[in-house]
Amino acid sequence: MSKPPSQHVRRLVVVLGDQLNADSAALDDLSPERDVVWMAEVAAESTHAWSHKARIAIFLSAMRHFRDALESAGMRVDYRRLDDPDNRGSLDEELAGAIERLAPERVVVVQPGEWRVEQMLRRVVDESAARLSVLEDRHFLSTPAEFARHAEGRKQLRMEYFYREMRRKHGVLMAAGGSDDGVEDRSDDRPEGGAWNYDQENRKKLPKAGLTDLPAPPSFAPDKLTREVLELVEERFADHPGELDTFDWPVTPADARRALDDFIEHRLPLFGDYQDAMQSGEPFLYHALVSAAMNLKLLDPRTAIRAAERAYRDGAAPLNAVEGFIRQILGWREYVRGVYWLHMPGYLDRNELGATGELPRFYWTAETEMNCLREAIGQTLQHGYAHHIQRLMVTGLYCLLRGVDPKRVHEWYLAVYVDAVEWVELPNTLGMSQYADGGVMASKPYIASGAYVNRMSDYCRGCRYRPDQATGDDACPLTTLYWDFLDRHRKQLAGVPRMRMQLKNLERKSEDELEEIRALAERRRRE
Repeated sequence: MSKPPSQHVRRLVVVLGDQLNADSAALDDLSPERDVVWMAEVAAESTHAWSHKARIAIFLSAMRHFRDALESAGMRVDYRRLDDPDNRGSLDEELAGAIERLAPERVVVVQPGEWRVEQMLRRVVDESAARLSVLEDRHFLSTPAEFARHAEGRKQLRMEYFYREMRRKHGVLMAAGGSDDGVEDRSDDRPEGGAWNYDQENRKKLPKAGLTDLPAPPSFAPDKLTREVLELVEERFADHPGELDTFDWPVTPADARRALDDFIEHRLPLFGDYQDAMQSGEPFLYHALVSAAMNLKLLDPRTAIRAAERAYRDGAAPLNAVEGFIRQILGWREYVRGVYWLHMPGYLDRNELGATGELPRFYWTAETEMNCLREAIGQTLQHGYAHHIQRLMVTGLYCLLRGVDPKRVHEWYLAVYVDAVEWVELPNTLGMSQYADGGVMASKPYIASGAYVNRMSDYCRGCRYRPDQATGDDACPLTTLYWDFLDRHRKQLAGVPRMRMQLKNLERKSEDELEEIRALAERRRRE
């Protein structure tokens, strides 16, 4: 722990583990003489969600590197290490102790990324003599208030319309127009290329021979500080899921920028074509692998957006790839944060479909005969990573079809991915993946049979189950559970326009076949 200040503290500046940006509003006008930055590693934040070892390690390593950078810049940092002998183990107790010890006039913090943490901060400061200032998080390109204005009066929220507003507001990928003085004007209201969204071009299947000569992402060999963290995590969290042998994530702003630059040069050109594809033994394909760095705020989203747009303007990457990448950041990332703060705290308890099942045990081991789940969960446990289609249309899809309690699914996703912070993880899991919010995030449940996985991956080639069969010993569990899901929820889904075709296909099933499907689905749920 850093040495406590020897004079009166004006502001205690709280920096949380996902707020590691040097341009944070909390660090504005910081006085080394009168202000103290406070940071704490606490075990409770790793057990609140039973976190993957890599998730714990990336937070702790990035925090320690950020601490060192602040101190090198002349700032006073009161830092509590996980292995400090008198560490109290929880964020609220540590903060209360710091306030008691330092007696600041004011506690300053940027809005946390989790409703629970913000409420805790308010409670702890309210119980002290200090005052609290919660500042806007300017890392993002929109604010919760701006999103609330967008949502006001709308019967349904859809990311696409919010995304278009953001594109216009920030002048991203807008068509160039001429001006009287000959200076190029990019403030035109027309999207580049004439369309706002090129998603239809971004769903290419794997080639029959698979994707070959894949560019390897850059490596970030752990330095001395990170190695110390890895040893600490292995010792303190030995019973937690996941591995650390392959830990290779950016933990500094310089690392994060190198990861981005490598993606822009080597993988962005084909990212759009194959962003939905899945291939055995290849966890990364053409993906950017910068979401964890961005969510810890080691990387500014504006930097990523500008770099991708520049690649398009320079002819180095096609529009479908660049627009798809930018939509994930300027569209989905900002949108889910808006949904989170608009609907919390009640959002966490939504369960539109009344699912009550337990999370399958193999989600913690990858020990299953279903090859798609074995691949997606296996790489998750190894790296703390899976790309968006593996999360939505493999691990998430199976839970949705099986009827797992959405809160249990949320807890798993929050625990196992290195990029998981609740503001982004919860709406994507509970809303987009599990349809537990009844359509706030998505206009229909994202459901499919094993045929989808077979079309978008090579997983089915190495599986004992047949994706085209719903009954019998070789029936794909996804296919069986897909038809069972439609059967169980047909009344609820009848009012969802985009479900009409799937429900019509259900009507073609005979009652005898449906009885077989129901019986087999029940067996699968007990496995």
